[in-house]
Amino acid sequence: MQVVAVLALDGVSAFDLAIPCQVFAFAAREDGTPAYEVRVCADRPLPAMAGPAQPFSISTPYGWDDALDAATVVVPGIPHDSVPDPRAVRLLKDAAARGARIASICTGAFALGHAGLLEGRRATTHWRFADRLAERFPGTRVDPSVLYVDEGQVLTSAGIAAGLDLCLHMVRRDHGAAVAAAVARLLVMPPQRTGGQAQFIEYRAPEDDAADLGDTLQWMRGKLNEPLGLADIAAHAMMSRRSLSRHFRAQTGTTPLRWLLAQRVQRARELLETTALPLTKVADETGFGSVEALRHHFTRQVGTTPSAYRDAFRV
Repeated sequence: MQVVAVLALDGVSAFDLAIPCQVFAFAAREDGTPAYEVRVCADRPLPAMAGPAQPFSISTPYGWDDALDAATVVVPGIPHDSVPDPRAVRLLKDAAARGARIASICTGAFALGHAGLLEGRRATTHWRFADRLAERFPGTRVDPSVLYVDEGQVLTSAGIAAGLDLCLHMVRRDHGAAVAAAVARLLVMPPQRTGGQAQFIEYRAPEDDAADLGDTLQWMRGKLNEPLGLADIAAHAMMSRRSLSRHFRAQTGTTPLRWLLAQRVQRARELLETTALPLTKVADETGFGSVEALRHHFTRQVGTTPSAYRDAFRV
């Protein structure tokens, strides 16, 4: 059996910790024998975090040394601003050096970052903390839109329940689709979820628009259902197209038309969540003009189709 060591670090998330235990414990070979031996490794009893609460403690017979022969080491979520125990960091470095597979769930990616395992790699974490991961470890290409990232030896998952997707992916990689599908049935979830984390990201309108473009940004938001070109936006801002593009990128980090597209997709999300408007009407209200254009841009940004998004999030 392949040994899977699940590291319980200070502040470990209770849900994240349970995910690899359940998924790998359910996996069985064709002859019915267990595919993995799961060890929860900690140096002492720890309180488990469930949001701001610490409802119970974790006690395990396995210490750090019991992870030394593990083929896979999984780090569940921890407080993103915490500094992992240096011994745990060393354990992760040594495990990677000997060729073990290293995986993180949610904010466990920060522990991998402290161990230097994300340098030069693509990774993900919970969408709320993706920017902080990128700031803390600038050598990491952080993708906040996906459910998980497989970089071969190092794998990372998005927020919380995305750990299920990642662990099922590892089972699928090790033992094939049939074994992973059997585990998914026991978990009462699809073997592979459609879409990515982007569909769950909470949108917040900017509280304070950048000074000299504030009026123009508000004007653009009020005309999402109208055809707007760069010339129209420049005329409202009373700038040349070149000056507008320069100011826009400096103040918003993107171009006028890309910003407008993002606003249109966000408005489409709101309409799909809160109304029963047909997709043709949603496309008209958001300036896409056709269902095909709406579907194309929506899927590229959100990672799922407008219809699937409405099915999942309609209030």
